[in-house]
Amino acid sequence: MSFIDHLEVLRGHLFRSVVAIVIGAVIIAIYQSFFIKHVLLGPTRPDFPTYGFFCRIGRALHLEKALCMQGIGIKMQSTSVAGQFSTFISILLIGGIIIAFPYIFYEFWRFIRPALTKKELKSTRGVIFWVSFLFFLGVFFGYFVIAPYTLNFFGNFQLDENIENRWQLSSYFDTMIPLILGTGLAFQLPLVMLVLAKIGLVSATYLRKMWKYAVVLILIIAAIITPGPDVVSQMTVAIPLLILYGVSILLAKRVEKEQAEEEKEWS
Repeated sequence: MSFIDHLEVLRGHLFRSVVAIVIGAVIIAIYQSFFIKHVLLGPTRPDFPTYGFFCRIGRALHLEKALCMQGIGIKMQSTSVAGQFSTFISILLIGGIIIAFPYIFYEFWRFIRPALTKKELKSTRGVIFWVSFLFFLGVFFGYFVIAPYTLNFFGNFQLDENIENRWQLSSYFDTMIPLILGTGLAFQLPLVMLVLAKIGLVSATYLRKMWKYAVVLILIIAAIITPGPDVVSQMTVAIPLLILYGVSILLAKRVEKEQAEEEKEWS
């Protein structure tokens, strides 16, 4: 195929991806009341599932102060003429991307798949499922764990009792989206390490050697994501990331084992 032919094929994949995003956005528009009140603004409500779940765990472990959260109950405002409308359009776009993510990656995979060898295709079997699974796992973790801790910290933080927290709607949205999408992408760590191991940039030995630095880096990231001073909230974020790093080591070790067996066959 010529370069122009490749662009023509790419255009088709992009067009179908955009259609999938539009369909996802239409779904959110139809059920906008539910998505805005119970999903987007869910972590601000005292009946948000995370608060009751972690509070029950806190009572069982005698850590009520560290794990119990009550919701923030902050009034929001929109100070620009088209502020609420522009935020609504952003909600449709981001929500459509999240809903359509598996299909978007499927179209991306269809575009690059013809360039792979049979051996590479065999080693990437199930990639669409695992990429989508880890993405949604990260999105749910960011939404149900990281977002409530972050919002509670900022919602209850006061320089003085005479200063009232009253958030801009756009500021709230701009805080939530990076937390959710960023965590979804961060949970792709094992697959990224798997690809790097396959092309020889990292190894299980190297990852094990760097685990001390990885732990420090993960703890720093957890402290940034959960600005509260308590150790329990930071470990709630750090533990899943440490588990993902451990999974990355196991995957890299598996790649090394497969490559060693192939070298034996050729020798």
